[in-house]
Amino acid sequence: MQEAETATDPHRIAEIHMRLFDIDAHSAEARAAEILVGLGFEQGDLTRATREFSGGWRMRAALAGVLFSTPDLLILDEPTNYLDLEGASWLESYLRKYPNTVVVVSHDREMLNRSVTHILALADLKLEIHPGGYDTYLRKRAEKVANLASQKVKQDAEREHLQKFVDRFRATASKARQAQSRIKMIEKMKDISVPLADRATPFKFEDPQELADPLLQLEDADLGYVEGVPVLRGVNFRLDHDDRIVIIGPNGQGKTTLVKSIGARLQLLKGQRRAAKAVKIGYFSQDQLDELHAGQTPLDHIRDLAPNLSPAQHRSIAAQMGFGHEKIQTPVEKLSGGEKVRLLLGLMAYTKPHVLILDEPTSHLDIDSREALIHALNDYNGAVLLITHDVYLAEACADRLWLVHNGRAKQYDGDLSDYRALVLSADRPATSGAAKGLSTKPLAPATGDEPKRASLGALKHKVAELEKEMDTFQRDISRIDLAIAAPGLFERDPARGAALSKDRAALTQHLQQAEERWLEASEALEAAKRGA
Repeated sequence: MQEAETATDPHRIAEIHMRLFDIDAHSAEARAAEILVGLGFEQGDLTRATREFSGGWRMRAALAGVLFSTPDLLILDEPTNYLDLEGASWLESYLRKYPNTVVVVSHDREMLNRSVTHILALADLKLEIHPGGYDTYLRKRAEKVANLASQKVKQDAEREHLQKFVDRFRATASKARQAQSRIKMIEKMKDISVPLADRATPFKFEDPQELADPLLQLEDADLGYVEGVPVLRGVNFRLDHDDRIVIIGPNGQGKTTLVKSIGARLQLLKGQRRAAKAVKIGYFSQDQLDELHAGQTPLDHIRDLAPNLSPAQHRSIAAQMGFGHEKIQTPVEKLSGGEKVRLLLGLMAYTKPHVLILDEPTSHLDIDSREALIHALNDYNGAVLLITHDVYLAEACADRLWLVHNGRAKQYDGDLSDYRALVLSADRPATSGAAKGLSTKPLAPATGDEPKRASLGALKHKVAELEKEMDTFQRDISRIDLAIAAPGLFERDPARGAALSKDRAALTQHLQQAEERWLEASEALEAAKRGA
């Protein structure tokens, strides 16, 4: 740009301007700002030196630089790990429209469903490419496994039949030729290999002792770290035993401040915090990974937590966390990030808390482990308070959303799809900064249409919940189908086969009932929309 302003040779000037046009240099500043704001930076941050930012924000800046360069081949390895839900949603949208080739390694299921056209899967020592997103890949793979399992059952039966003939007539002169023919048929059979299902060690949160609601309350509370400088003002919050709440809002707005205050890890600046008598709170955050004793093993941590148990019981607890004979004696400093998360969650679960407060629990977990965590949270009979950038986890576990924004924390009137649409809306005021990411207008302006909106919101929420319920039933049925298709199951373990069949019948009935309720709710929603 500078040379274009100082050059005197007309040919050189033309050449420079042609090159600047080719790389779209005149819009470079605006494009850079759009990317940085989309990833969460405020307008005032755009001219600051990167050394002034934390490591996580520097990672965002590095990602922005790669996106800005628009390479022919863009390779991203876990790009959402340092993003909040808003940044991850923006990146999904950006990659979906990216003009060139993108290869992304990710454990973010929503990204793999929304942003890619093919899945390149490394499984069973083979690299295979599949059209569609991740859910499509899973469905096709399950169908393939079920088909192979069925073919293997038939092949095993045919081989057994041929072998019986050979064993019976091999020594009979008149049947020797036929026996030899069947031996050749057996030898020509190519063994059908059925891929083993990917299974993560399940998480388990034991049901706590019942307590009367509410479990926790904040009343007119100001939250923060410095007296007179609250991060959040006037917070009124109630948590009951059956609540599943996801805290949403851009980074830097106070989500962690809120959950720390609810969990009594941060003293209130003003107001009241009330807790049910004997309530136990399980708290997880990424910061706690550093609180593990680096030189101690998982077994050491379990002994410290439960010193009165026997060595056999200690090992049993470790096994439930997914630590086998070798890992149980491995120092924490040599464990992977996912293994450390498992250890922390397992230690927390042992105390049977009434409330689980989880701040970004999935950053180090693979897809199968995230799925296992979702099942554990949905099976848990206690309250869950969750901060996550993982949209799939949030949608699977949340029945309510709380928005932290502009110094306030309030229940959000809408579902996660509504919020994502708001985050990505074209009229989002960029001047307010990406750390705000939302309009500064009141979240729910007072109008005469509030009852209609509330009714529509409730119906949309009910339809969404029933869709999640149906998806869960369908996934469980698919898993049982795969288990039933295992060769020799009913001969090897008839009791398990019968139990699986019984479970499948019950799940099918539950699915049908959920579908009926979904149809009714969908019809009611459409009627409400027409009347709005």
